[in-house]
Amino acid sequence: MRLLNRRSSGNRRRKKTARLQRKGPEQKRSSEPRTHQPLNRGLITLIGSFVAALRFLSIIPISGSFGTSEDELARAVPFFPLVGLLFACIVLPLTWCLSLLLPPAVTAVLTVLLLLSFSGGLHLDGLADTADGFFSARPRERMLEIMRDSATGAMGVIALILLLSLKIVCLATMNNQLLVAVFLMPIAGRMAILLLMALLPYARQEGGLGSLFQDSFHTHHARLQALAILLVFTGIAWAAAGPLGLLAAFAVLLMTALFALFCRQKIGGVTGDTLGAACELAEAVVALVFVLKQGGAI
Repeated sequence: MRLLNRRSSGNRRRKKTARLQRKGPEQKRSSEPRTHQPLNRGLITLIGSFVAALRFLSIIPISGSFGTSEDELARAVPFFPLVGLLFACIVLPLTWCLSLLLPPAVTAVLTVLLLLSFSGGLHLDGLADTADGFFSARPRERMLEIMRDSATGAMGVIALILLLSLKIVCLATMNNQLLVAVFLMPIAGRMAILLLMALLPYARQEGGLGSLFQDSFHTHHARLQALAILLVFTGIAWAAAGPLGLLAAFAVLLMTALFALFCRQKIGGVTGDTLGAACELAEAVVALVFVLKQGGAI
């Protein structure tokens, strides 16, 4: 069975990538160094890169062309976890309010809805497309074609149901750890995107993310950035949850490494869909770790 979705998140992602690529040359000309530019140009560039990351990873409307230049997009990848931190700071007080007013199961469902609403389901669409392609038992090129198709097949639907169910059940069974888990989940998800980009090259030959972020795929500099951000996340997780936070950071790293091996075996690299899948899987892994303590595993 295949469920057709004419206005799917995958189409929005591909249109967004194409639009950003078209803007590149014009923005590049406008971003050339000028002698009369202010001394704080470096700070402006950093803010622009963060805005570029926010544009790319979310559906939050941002007017103007700030954050769309070629340089800002190329430097946006290290800011992905910071975008996750922004989402965490928004969803954390909302979840706290919901937990005071509603039963745990309802709070869990609404929290998962909040977490996925920032991207408009973009990463969930990547998970579904990845499941359709990887479990199709087809050659590599055919897998890539299936992943590009906007229709969602049976394996994609199964993957969505299982992952959303896992997140909801985990959050619903948490007590004191709920807010900590909700805080770490969106950060871990965006960090997993960065880690996967550093571990593997881009799988497609026809551009796309590979041309937007060419220096962030499978380079020494990208691996150093990923290591630094992993250490920062580990420190945040330790401060927030102690040993359980360290376990969550290790679990995300292990999941990303195993998923990278799976991607290399299937398609020889990563695509936008697999990056979205890594984000969703990392969030689920963090939720699962915080349930282990409830069950007496640690």
